[in-house]
Amino acid sequence: MADEQANNNIPAVVVDSEDFDKILKKLNDIDEKIEFANSEITQKIGKKVGRDIGILYGAVAGILMFLLYISISPILF
Repeated sequence: MADEQANNNIPAVVVDSEDFDKILKKLNDIDEKIEFANSEITQKIGKKVGRDIGILYGAVAGILMFLLYISISPILF
């Protein structure tokens, strides 16, 4: 019976609160750096996608204006 009670104990670790706070601060700093890097990468990807979409819209608008000019030019001259 005593052996069963000894096996059911939950292991516990005692850490100095100052050491815990230091480690927690380091982990928060690391998390901040990772989050900043991820946001920079996402922003660069967003700029590239936005540029590509802008080029496509510009090309479509140019083609439409060209077709409109071609269709109207015989009437004007």
